[in-house]
Amino acid sequence: MVWVIISSLISFMGEDISIPADKLAILTAIPVILGSILRIPLGYFADVIGSRWVFLLSFVALLFPVFYISEANSYTDLIIGGLFLGIGGAVFSVGVTSLPKYYPKEKMGFVNGIYGAGNIGTAITTFSAPIIANQIGWSSTIKLYLILLLLFIALNFFLGDRKEKRTKTPIVEQIKGVYKNGKLWNFSLFYFITFGSFVAFTVYLPNFLVSNFGLEKVDAGMRTAGFIVVATLFRPIGGWLGDKFNPLFLLMFVFATYTLSAILLAFSPSLLLYTIGCILIAVVAGIGNGVIFKLVPFYFNKQAGIVNGIVSMMGGLGGFFPPILLASIFSITGQYSIGFMLLSSVSLASLVIVVSMYYQDRLRMSQEVFNSTAQGILVTETSGKIKTVNPAFTKLTGYTKDEVIGETPRILKTNRQSKEFYDAMWKSIKETGMWQGEIWNKRKSGEEYLEWLTISAVKDETGDVVRYVGTFSDITEENKNG
Repeated sequence: MVWVIISSLISFMGEDISIPADKLAILTAIPVILGSILRIPLGYFADVIGSRWVFLLSFVALLFPVFYISEANSYTDLIIGGLFLGIGGAVFSVGVTSLPKYYPKEKMGFVNGIYGAGNIGTAITTFSAPIIANQIGWSSTIKLYLILLLLFIALNFFLGDRKEKRTKTPIVEQIKGVYKNGKLWNFSLFYFITFGSFVAFTVYLPNFLVSNFGLEKVDAGMRTAGFIVVATLFRPIGGWLGDKFNPLFLLMFVFATYTLSAILLAFSPSLLLYTIGCILIAVVAGIGNGVIFKLVPFYFNKQAGIVNGIVSMMGGLGGFFPPILLASIFSITGQYSIGFMLLSSVSLASLVIVVSMYYQDRLRMSQEVFNSTAQGILVTETSGKIKTVNPAFTKLTGYTKDEVIGETPRILKTNRQSKEFYDAMWKSIKETGMWQGEIWNKRKSGEEYLEWLTISAVKDETGDVVRYVGTFSDITEENKNG
């Protein structure tokens, strides 16, 4: 609620304070700067001293900029107050850092979605602040937030968890442990778009609707509040869906919708079509925000705190740059089309990245199954040369992967089976696509053992055999006992 005071009341402030038109976007985006950068240290300190104290101290610190802005009489005053107002956005990382201490990761999508629904505070301010300002003035309206802050200072002091689990791993060490992981930067990009667009539209819509469509200030505030409410309500829904379905599939839907909606807005449509485009973006922004923080603890179970801080910081920065970019584009071209086409292009690129991540996960899962199975596995080309083997193969035969690649399974062959045995084996494989049965082979040490072997032919889309896969287990002892 406190974070968006300036953007919600900027049209009222402009009546008393001279605000250069070309600096309007910078002023409304300023609170996002500190609100983004501070998300990493606040998330870190939530681990070190507990979220109770970080929340409490943050609310105490917010008393200064709120009072300062209420007494502002120059553009410089608003810039100074707006910068420190960013603390109101930075506290988001405190919760996403602490929540994994209380809930299993299987529920983190919905849990983080409920926590993220605190974004409804921006809607409350955007909707109510202009109405109250009409009655008592913008300065007195802002002072009301001092009462709200004092209330939450007391709530955190008396009700905050005094026994929260704490960690003291140095912040630099935590960052070193994750910064090379590509998924961290993928998630940062995704949140840069989803949360960034949420913040950007929250900041950009009130003034745009007044200047472009000639709406009244209160009407513009109500419409912006509607955007915020939709995005906020869909955040827990997105988290819940992330718990129930594959989160990457959901992100594919999110960025596909972003791509199409941004194209619609780029054509500067009527107010009705513009409203439809904004609502679609609100829906997918909410879903995306919920899904992303489901993915973080899934991929970064032990480093969720610092990763949440970095990802949420990038989301905050995503709300800083678009308003300035849109204002710059508008000053040069007289329209916002290029800015929305840029959003469409970045969303399309994100869609491609999500699809790539999905298939990489499938490959990784197949590799994990291949490496962890207790049965020995060897894969050969149609010529018979071994392409790869799994760790269980090495354990059962004594041959390492490097020793057998390029060789043929004949290195395991004994003289216990006749030529007719092998002829029958390959006849079965050619006719049915597989063979299984008992066969004697030998280890690297020369020791012979009895194995249960299954050989399967792998075919491509045209039906041609492209490789053979053999799986086996040692049944020597079972044979003796039998």
